[in-house]
Amino acid sequence: MSNPERAEEKTLILVADDDETARLLMRSSLEQAGFDVIEAEDGAKALASFEAAMPEIVLLDVEMPNMNGFSACAGLRKLPKGEDVPVLMVTGHDDVDSVNQAYEAGATDFLSKPINWALLGHRVRYILRASRTFRNLKASEVRLAKAQQMARLGHWEWQVAEDRWYFSEEVCRIIGFAPGDCAVTRQSVTNLIHPDDQGRVLHAFEAALRGEQAYDVEFRITLPDGTARIIHEQAEVTLNEKGSPGRIEGTLQDLTEQRHAEERIKYLAYFDCLTGLPNRQSFAEQVSHALRGAKRSKRPLALLFMDIDNFKSINDSLGHPVGDQLLRKFAERITQTVRGSDFLARPVEDQHELHVYRFGGDEFTLLLTGLQHEHDAAIVARRILGSSEKAIQVGSHELYATASIGISVFPSDGDDARSLLRNADAAMYHAKEKGKNTFEFYTESLTQISLERINLEARLRKAIERSELKLHYQPRVDAKTGLVRGGEALLRWVTSGMGAVPPSKFIPLAEETGLIIPIGEWALREACQQIQAWQAAGLLPTTISVNLSPRQFRHQRLAFLIGKILDETGLSPDLLELELTESAIMEDVSTATKILQELKGLGIRMAVDDFGTGYSSLAHLKSFPLDVLKIDRSFVRNVSEDPEDAAIVLAIIAMAHSLGLSVVAEGVENEEQYAFLKTNSCDEIQGYLFSEPVSATEYARFIETSESLPWRITDA
Repeated sequence: MSNPERAEEKTLILVADDDETARLLMRSSLEQAGFDVIEAEDGAKALASFEAAMPEIVLLDVEMPNMNGFSACAGLRKLPKGEDVPVLMVTGHDDVDSVNQAYEAGATDFLSKPINWALLGHRVRYILRASRTFRNLKASEVRLAKAQQMARLGHWEWQVAEDRWYFSEEVCRIIGFAPGDCAVTRQSVTNLIHPDDQGRVLHAFEAALRGEQAYDVEFRITLPDGTARIIHEQAEVTLNEKGSPGRIEGTLQDLTEQRHAEERIKYLAYFDCLTGLPNRQSFAEQVSHALRGAKRSKRPLALLFMDIDNFKSINDSLGHPVGDQLLRKFAERITQTVRGSDFLARPVEDQHELHVYRFGGDEFTLLLTGLQHEHDAAIVARRILGSSEKAIQVGSHELYATASIGISVFPSDGDDARSLLRNADAAMYHAKEKGKNTFEFYTESLTQISLERINLEARLRKAIERSELKLHYQPRVDAKTGLVRGGEALLRWVTSGMGAVPPSKFIPLAEETGLIIPIGEWALREACQQIQAWQAAGLLPTTISVNLSPRQFRHQRLAFLIGKILDETGLSPDLLELELTESAIMEDVSTATKILQELKGLGIRMAVDDFGTGYSSLAHLKSFPLDVLKIDRSFVRNVSEDPEDAAIVLAIIAMAHSLGLSVVAEGVENEEQYAFLKTNSCDEIQGYLFSEPVSATEYARFIETSESLPWRITDA
């Protein structure tokens, strides 16, 4: 075992005194105590000796030539490593001023003459022990501060009674203040907390003060420079003798990098590094979740499994780097096609989602939820195949990446992820066998339905340029006089190969695909031009109403478009009436109100079609700038027989008139319906009792001969 005292045998001491005898006595006494000693005869030489030998303690006589002990001590404190070395001032002065001057110069302690030589060694050893303890403590604090800085961890304390706060330098750094300029208060920290987190943090702090729970919260802050950080804070409450909070000590840690690392790890677990798409693991979890939702909602779900045609030959001939670039660009194209698909812009009530995944290699999957019909998945498949017609540029190579797509549908083709994936995979191979660059449903009948639907869409896209679309007009008759007051323009489509296509078949398709926008614009312009043509032919002007689909109504710059058509055709705005369904304007009341006001500002009449089938309230109707309510034909059909329908019609008429609106009854087909509506003050009648929708020429003839029609009613 070694002797602890041996650790001090090598301790070096610097003695500075101009008196050679005093130096000799000090050396002798200190060496007998086990220390090594070097000497200096004045203050200047003492500083030079310190820099050369780095002694562990310095004894300085106050009275020395050239530089006295006070000046030497002050100079020593400015030297490297001189800040913490213990300095013992040796002085014959015992007055208070000399002692104060010694401490002001930086002395650790002072020793009065005459010196007790027997006690000198013990005095020096005591000072050294205290100095080493201080250095160890300081080193420990430096290590702790360094560790806290590396961990981005600071501490704070609150003396509750005095409302006195202390924040460490690391807390200052974390919250964006310079340590030397850290005028931090608890309120300044609170002000940095993200507004969405402030209430939760304050509630937790107050609950901790009441002793209800430990204070342990994670929240976001925004630094003065705008940087966002994620903070974790913990604290413990110490109670005073009265049982009230006396002191609270806490830590504040910046977890931003840690959370970002965790997010990165999660990203790597659930996303494909090459394409950035969700991967197979993400797909498995999302399919399970989507299936649970589909079972609850009882709505179809489709799974598309796609494989790039001839990818292996591209990879083998041009190399894996080119193959990787092709995969990346193919993934981008699919994602853009899916996001930009017209299929996605359905009404809000048809909520659905599209998710694209890289399954592995050159295989991709797509999950489509919230379908209205099983065959709707074909619309997305066709968009993807259509996008493959364009070449992908990879370096100097112009590549064509077509795909074969298999589609399985829940619940027809399976009710679990494994079955749906297996069946979609089988359908994909069937698509490859049929020549690639195509899609197949697992259920063959759905493939046939989808192909018919795609064929119809292709024909509809060319209907305008082929002049296959026509407007027919159904008159609206004054219920009292029987005179024609206006008409409704109704879209008709007659193809060369398929004949007449019912509106119930092609209008929903136009709405889904977005074709309703150009078709609707054509219908508006055609109706305005026709009204002008009738006036030019000498017919009395009548208002013509044109239907706006929900998608048209939500289209940007609708008022601008209609204003442009009115300017181009020269039509007076009061001869144009726009019809909207009740559900379309109730979907987003505030937006609908704004659009309606813009349209009314053009001088156009506004009508609500199919009224009574939606969910509008009297308060909303009062706020909408409307002119006409059209009673849905479902209420008119049995109005003379069903008391409930009759009551509904009477209520609609009364409400509309109270709001200053005209009422039009649709679907009037017999004299009993007409008599009921006329008797109960309905303003206008529309239906097959008077006329079916007819061509523009027949409508003009109808207006000309309306005075002599058999149902014409006079006031006599």
